[in-house]
Amino acid sequence: MLGRAQVRSRPEEDGVHEAAHGRVAALIPAQKVLRHSVRGQVLDALRAALVDGDLVPGEIYSGPALGERFGVSATPVREAMQQLALEGAVECLPNRGFRVLSRTPRAQTELAEVRALLEVPVVLGLARTLPAEAWAALRPVAAAAAGAAEAGDLAGYADADRAFHRELLSPGGNEQLVSVAQELHRRSQWPLPGAPRTRRAELVADAAEHTALLEALIAGDLPTVEQVLRSHFGTA
Repeated sequence: MLGRAQVRSRPEEDGVHEAAHGRVAALIPAQKVLRHSVRGQVLDALRAALVDGDLVPGEIYSGPALGERFGVSATPVREAMQQLALEGAVECLPNRGFRVLSRTPRAQTELAEVRALLEVPVVLGLARTLPAEAWAALRPVAAAAAGAAEAGDLAGYADADRAFHRELLSPGGNEQLVSVAQELHRRSQWPLPGAPRTRRAELVADAAEHTALLEALIAGDLPTVEQVLRSHFGTA
């Protein structure tokens, strides 16, 4: 989780209630960021906060308040939030800030179904053509995800999980498919409103499925590959 600190209330014209300012203080530790990559660093921090549940569905956050926490102007924060809006995570509220959008369990299920429709046939096709050593080369990627899971690092696991799935799909050479699959994967990692924080044991179990999948791919065991994949997406 990100560090917590207190901030002063901002003027009323920000259009954000004091509770939102308290949430900002809980979201990002006061820090300076390198000017050459401000937007990217802010975007990474906000994406991690979404996964961690620190950006709360329904809450409104102002660019100036977040910028104060980073020690930067509101501009790179707004740019990062606009990217999150394009990704479907927040909505822009003129003269107020950004509201984190809520999702439903049905939307979560639909994302898993679409991801399975994209990834299962691609991986099965690659399983028929790629040599065992190509799959064995992904063991360090799976190990990185397992390490984040063991540490209970939710945001770190989210990044490592997406990296593993990206490496699974990349040998197919379809960059557009990989990009779409990664975006769907990112959206699927946002917690549902009111949902409890994902437990370490759940992360470890998810990472173990990566390892099981790799071993089946290395062994050329296609039925097990399909079974593990569908179970991973919850579509078995």
